[in-house]
Amino acid sequence: MSADIIRFPTIAYAQDWGPQALSGGSHRFQIWAPVLSSVGLRLNGFDMQMEKSKDGWHRLETSAKYGDKYAFVLETGRVVGDPASRRQVGELDGPSVLTDPDSYAWLNTAWIGRSWEETVVYEIHVGTFTEPGTFRAAMDKLPRLAQLGFTAVEIMPLAHFPGKRGWGYDGVLQFAPHTSYGSPDDLKAFIDAAHGLGMMVFLDVVYNHFGPEGNYLGQYAPGFFRPGASTPWGEAIAYEKPEVRAYFTENALYWLCEFRLDGLRFDAVDQIEDGSDVHILEQIARTVRREIVGRHVHLITENPANGTDLMVEQPGGRFYKADWNDDFHHALHVAVTGEGVGYYEPFKDDTWDKLRRAMANGYLKSGKPIVSNNPPPTQSLPPTAFIHFLQNHDQVGNRALGDRLHLGIDRHVYRALTEMLLLSPQIPLLFMGDEHLSLRPFHFFSDYQGDIAKAVRTNRPKEAANFGGFPKGSSEEDIPDPNDPGTFLTSTLDWREAETEGGRIWAEHVRYLIGLRRERIVPLLGNARGFAGKLVEAPDGCIFIDWEFGEKTLQLRANLSGNDIALPCGLGERIFPENQVEADHLGEATVQIFIR
Repeated sequence: MSADIIRFPTIAYAQDWGPQALSGGSHRFQIWAPVLSSVGLRLNGFDMQMEKSKDGWHRLETSAKYGDKYAFVLETGRVVGDPASRRQVGELDGPSVLTDPDSYAWLNTAWIGRSWEETVVYEIHVGTFTEPGTFRAAMDKLPRLAQLGFTAVEIMPLAHFPGKRGWGYDGVLQFAPHTSYGSPDDLKAFIDAAHGLGMMVFLDVVYNHFGPEGNYLGQYAPGFFRPGASTPWGEAIAYEKPEVRAYFTENALYWLCEFRLDGLRFDAVDQIEDGSDVHILEQIARTVRREIVGRHVHLITENPANGTDLMVEQPGGRFYKADWNDDFHHALHVAVTGEGVGYYEPFKDDTWDKLRRAMANGYLKSGKPIVSNNPPPTQSLPPTAFIHFLQNHDQVGNRALGDRLHLGIDRHVYRALTEMLLLSPQIPLLFMGDEHLSLRPFHFFSDYQGDIAKAVRTNRPKEAANFGGFPKGSSEEDIPDPNDPGTFLTSTLDWREAETEGGRIWAEHVRYLIGLRRERIVPLLGNARGFAGKLVEAPDGCIFIDWEFGEKTLQLRANLSGNDIALPCGLGERIFPENQVEADHLGEATVQIFIR
């Protein structure tokens, strides 16, 4: 972490969406409603007519103060919140709140972030991370994460979604943190506290669709969506429209500037189709790079299509630093569980070879490009262009019973997997509770009523089939109802488990591994380039890989088989384990790391 004394840069970017402060206590309220001839502003219960311009925007300048409640009145009489609301009064249908962007007094104004190579990610869902399920309660756990060595907290989506509980991937108001977690200032306090402890904060954003309930954009701006086109979760978004592009570009800058986040993770970018000359994902990256200087900002993707082009080295660095590498997870999961159905089926043959190649090269094969017609081969990307995990929210929460990996496999194997994850050059991610071997499940949960609730519940067996199927002796009837409040409650971490003897011992081992990574492996990663990984011949159940970083080579020798295995020659200094072990073989479920 840099010690440079640089005050946090303030950004005043161009803004089309949301209210704008003017001089003299006035504000400009605006909404893009091109198909409506008139829209009213309801401010603190009083209605005023807005003026429509030729480009479809309805605007009104009037006196208003922070804390005032406002909404828009459509020609039909329907009252809707601001699609760029910064805060809601209760639910999506409630009025929006005029919010002061400068009301929070930041403490850590010299924070400029951390380099990407230092990143060790801890993923959380705010609502189930603690029993209160708020930003303030989550903030109390940050010192523990910092003490363990985590350098980044990644938050599942916060954009206001229907109801009081949910994963957040069905958000509707992209600028408004969900009220059940606390106020915008509470979120800023969480981020500020993390910065004070030396940790970055990333936010998961969903730019591929809007949720199925509470989205009224189609009633006054149908051009926001593509006619007759859809994603697996909702209407496809018309990114070719300037107003739509502005919405998402401003949203990215809003989170990164007003909340001083250190990065964003873009959900399922393979579902973002854009026929413009410059793809919206490229525009966002270029805009962020242009507008935010003087600090580290890391953009991350989830790209199931395995496109490499977003991570090509550019002048000034890669547009997107890394992608969540499902190929690594899927191959590893099949190797240690034997589950080979659903998403895991393509990995059930030659599993160990697939796992080795995913660790050495990234994707097993390059997939669909997004911003280029000539994507580079996956092995041309550095290892740090991939985020690896034993599990994340999807791969726990979409399982039939929401069970965690460590409860389903041999504990010695799980220990070896964790050592392999944290001591390999890819960027590691742990899911909340993994650091103390939580016994709590993590389920899919939501807060819908009626037909949508029924559809969500009906879809759960299909998702479970994709993520390992049904454990022996269980069936579809055993899947918890996502809309039952109890499903949410049982997904909440029990922090008393962290204070058990087993929880403390495991957390100490995680702390040791992250510390070793920081001291011996991170210094190598500044020299990370493409074509770094080299497979070393190994029997099934073993992973032998060398990664070259300039003049140094990091060597992984992992044995997950049930046999003692002879070590190959040509090894450097062993940095793990430190204790005395036989120098010529690997025991069962053993990991050794060398630097040559």
